[in-house]
Amino acid sequence: MKNWINLALAAVLVCMPALAQSNPDNSAENPYAGSIQAVPLTPGVRQLSLADAIDLGIQHNLALNLARYNQQTADAEKLQLENYLLPSISLHGEVGFHQINLAANGFRPSLITQFGYPPSQASSFPLVTKVTSHIGEIRLTQSLFTWSGWDAWRAGRANQRVAYYSKESALGVVILNIGDTYLRILADSSQVDYARSLLNTDQQLLYQAHLKHLAGIVPNIDELRARVQFQQQQQLLIAAQNTLAKDKIALNRQIGLAPAQQIQLTDATPYSGLTSMSIPQALHQAFANRQDYQRLRQQIIAATLEARAIRHERYPSLTFEGNYGVTGVSGLVTHGTFVAMGTLNIPIFHEAKFRGDADAAKAQVSELLSQMNDLTGKIDQQLRDSLLDVKTTRQLVQVASSNVDLASTVLDQATLRFKAGVDDNLPVAEAQSTLAQAQDQYVNSVYQYNLAKLSLARNLGIIETQYKNYVPQVDVHPSAR
Repeated sequence: MKNWINLALAAVLVCMPALAQSNPDNSAENPYAGSIQAVPLTPGVRQLSLADAIDLGIQHNLALNLARYNQQTADAEKLQLENYLLPSISLHGEVGFHQINLAANGFRPSLITQFGYPPSQASSFPLVTKVTSHIGEIRLTQSLFTWSGWDAWRAGRANQRVAYYSKESALGVVILNIGDTYLRILADSSQVDYARSLLNTDQQLLYQAHLKHLAGIVPNIDELRARVQFQQQQQLLIAAQNTLAKDKIALNRQIGLAPAQQIQLTDATPYSGLTSMSIPQALHQAFANRQDYQRLRQQIIAATLEARAIRHERYPSLTFEGNYGVTGVSGLVTHGTFVAMGTLNIPIFHEAKFRGDADAAKAQVSELLSQMNDLTGKIDQQLRDSLLDVKTTRQLVQVASSNVDLASTVLDQATLRFKAGVDDNLPVAEAQSTLAQAQDQYVNSVYQYNLAKLSLARNLGIIETQYKNYVPQVDVHPSAR
């Protein structure tokens, strides 16, 4: 009896952390667990397939939308760089009201006589005069040769592709996370179904033990043992239901549904095999499709071009400036004006700056090349790990399925012996505990197997387009969820 009480207390201690621990998927520090807006709450239960969940996540997931904003910023920066290479045309109009002090500019009344005016007018000549002028021009500025500017524009185009691959990489992570949460909810639902089924069995065994005790067929300890088993299973069912509810809330947050929205999953992930793949085949796919690999390649290209632009800052640059217009004084003749000017800029006294910028750019390129070498080895490691995980979890599913069948057979036999009065209910409780563990291991192994296949698709860089090939779905009767 003491052992059974200790077992029940242990079950309570196991369940309590599950109830108290917060769901890490709800952390505001992880943008992949959040969404930018919530879909309006709809009454009733919303039917949700895996494809629907992924579509909603693509629209509303916070991390993916932040990646889109970064891509828009990169596009805008590239346009800004283009402006430095394109001609600049502007219109200029000016009307001026001027009051000019001729004496301050060195004009003396005695100079009037040199222009043929009589000396009598010199004393009355105004030294402060007012003039109204007007100017109208069209101006053109064009950079004819700037090698560093051309390199900077090409680097901006590479950074634009970096932002694109960053967005695509975020898309893959969003699909993986949503698929993970969706699969976890399916596993939670199976755990709830198993726990509820075992609870119904415990209730029947408790009722039979109670009747046999009243009839004097079995001692009181059999009824107490059945009651402890029943209450322990109740605790496990409550904990499983709590986990299921929290994981559904986490999925709602990831895809933009209101946290209070009731959802019902319409897809299931049955056990299905996956065609084997060799390491060379996997590496070929990964290097061709992985967004993080392509993004780092573009970062190296951008950094190399930026370093080249810094080196080319030493070269002369040639610009053209010109304008055409009219200028004159109101009431008098207006004359046309024209200016055409070329400027050759040769930097001479900036060598220290150029060398410092070049060293910093060279260090950045070396850093990115080191990251590329590491990423190449990391991809190889990830693919080997993923292929091992797929192989191992597939074997675990097969073993776990066999264990469930064996444990079910043992429980059926123990139950029949108890009902026939051949044995007490201790073997029944032990067989039921064994079956619960076998069912738990089976559910977890199927979840881990499907997650391993999704992770493999992610590591291959094809999860965005081929996730359905790695986790096929079938329709589920609503009562099953």
